[in-house]
Amino acid sequence: MTLAQETNVNVVLRKQGEIVLEERPVPTIEPDQVLLNIKVTGICGSDVHYWLHGGIGDFKLKEPMVLGHESAGIVVAVGDKVNHLKVGDRVAVEPGVACRKCEECKTGRYNLCLEMRFAATPPIDGTLCNYYAHAADFCYKIPDNISLEEAACIEPLSVAIHAANRSKIRSGDRVFIFGAGPVGLLCAAMAKASGAGHVSMADISPQRLEFAKSYYTDSQIVLQRPDAGESNIEYSRRTSKAILETEEKADVVIDATGAETCVQMSLMLTKNGGCVVLVGMGSAVQNIPVQEISAREVDIRGIFRYCNTYPRAVKMISTGSIDVKPLITHSYPLKNAVDAFEHVKSGRDGAVKVVILG
Repeated sequence: MTLAQETNVNVVLRKQGEIVLEERPVPTIEPDQVLLNIKVTGICGSDVHYWLHGGIGDFKLKEPMVLGHESAGIVVAVGDKVNHLKVGDRVAVEPGVACRKCEECKTGRYNLCLEMRFAATPPIDGTLCNYYAHAADFCYKIPDNISLEEAACIEPLSVAIHAANRSKIRSGDRVFIFGAGPVGLLCAAMAKASGAGHVSMADISPQRLEFAKSYYTDSQIVLQRPDAGESNIEYSRRTSKAILETEEKADVVIDATGAETCVQMSLMLTKNGGCVVLVGMGSAVQNIPVQEISAREVDIRGIFRYCNTYPRAVKMISTGSIDVKPLITHSYPLKNAVDAFEHVKSGRDGAVKVVILG
C-alpha cells in the first residue's frame, strides 16, 4: 500500500463546540519539507479554548480547523532538499514556521514574525492527525532515551524555557508562579533548572497543588475565589497580603493564568526591582496597579510562545535535567480523541497532561 492510500484521520474543530474525526488525503510535501507519521499529540489549553469559545484574542475560528500542536512523530518521507533527516527518524515538531526573511527572523526572534504559520491557530491546520507535512528545519531528531510521549512535551517545555530566558532567573532566586497547569508546572521545573532557590506555586485547585508538591515546587498556596461583590483589585490586595504572611516577596513572578487578579498579585508579590513575566493569555485589556511598577521599578515582560528553545529542551530531557514523564497522566487513541478533550474539560482523575496516540 502506498502512502497516498493510507488512512489519514484528522481531529477537526468544525465549529465552536463541535469536534469531529475526518479523513483527509495524505498531504504531499515540498522539497524542504518532511512527511510525518504523527504518533503523539498533547492536548493544550489553547486547543480546549478554541473548542469551547471559538477563539483566543485576535485569533478567531472562521472555518473548520485541525487541532493540535504539541506533537512528535516519525519521518516517513523527505523532500529533495532535506539532508539532515531521513526516513525512520523520530522527531519533535516545532509547530510554528516563520518566514525566515524578516527583521524578527534574522535577529533570532522568529516567534514575533508577522508571517508566522502556527499549527492549530486559525486559519492554519494543526498536527492532530495521522500524517502531517512540515518544514524540515522545524523538526528535531530526538535521541533513543527520549520517548515520543516525552518529545510531545517539548512544546510546552519550550514556553517555560522562553519564560525563564526572559526573566533572567539567577541562582538562589525566589520564584513565585500562578497556575499549576502543565505550563506553570514546567515553569517551576525550568526555574529550578535555572538555579532558583525556592519556587512557590499558587492555584485555586487543591488537586493540582497536591501534584505540584512532588514536582519542582517548595511551597504551594491554595487561592480562594473573590467574595461576592469584591472587586478584582480589592481581592488581589487582600490575597497578596495574606500570602506575604508566610511567603517572602519574589525576585521573579511568573503568571501562567492570564487572569487579571493573578496579574495584579504578580506585581504586588515581586520584590523592588524584580521581574514579572506574563505567560498566560487572558483578557486583552486589564486593570493593573501602575504604582507597583513605577514606584518599585518592577519590570513586566511579555512572552509570545518561544524561539530557539527546542535543541535545549531536547538536551534537558535527555540528560534528566527536567523530567516531563510525571506530567503525562492519561492517554487516548486517536479514534477516541473527542473523549480525550472531554476528559481535559472535566479535569477529572487528576489529569495534568492528556495525550492522544496516533
